[in-house]
Amino acid sequence: MPVSFTNSTFPFQPAATPLFRSASRPPEIMATPPRLLVVVLLLLATAPALSVAAKLVVGDRKRWAPNVNYTDWADRHEFYVGDWLDFEYEKDRYDVVQVNETAYARCDGSSPILSYSRGHNFPFQLNRTGRFYFICSRGYCWNGMKVSVLVQPAPLPPAMAPSSHASRARAAAGVWRWVGLAALLLLGSLPFRV
Repeated sequence: MPVSFTNSTFPFQPAATPLFRSASRPPEIMATPPRLLVVVLLLLATAPALSVAAKLVVGDRKRWAPNVNYTDWADRHEFYVGDWLDFEYEKDRYDVVQVNETAYARCDGSSPILSYSRGHNFPFQLNRTGRFYFICSRGYCWNGMKVSVLVQPAPLPPAMAPSSHASRARAAAGVWRWVGLAALLLLGSLPFRV
């Protein structure tokens, strides 16, 4: 039978004893958060850093244009699965064509794997390991508008000594992981009140 307390009806009886005998937590509840915090911190510290995909502007400040040495540009960067190549170019003048190795060597865009000519920006995700070949099919390939990149598997730990913008981004992700751990430690040391 429901019990009525000042205009409220409850379908159950109130507990005979309170859940907590005092305003503080019972010892078993107080002991759980620090143990849990230690386990979480150990898991985070030993887990590999999350791989961070980098966005690489092809040609850096020179962008996708004729008379740029894209071989040197590619040699200065490391490319990993998940990274993005961002081709930024002059609209209606240039294009981006993905080709095979033979077409790359011949500057032949007649049988493209992929072709993009709309707009002024073309982001391309490197979705597998291996070599990718890109050219401009509008006659500028012979003026250097071609690039070949070798894509490696995504690294598990961040690079310790970054050699490019992409690896600096990966290293920064590792730094932020440790900042997060420090924040968790700080939060774990604060007293909690219920």
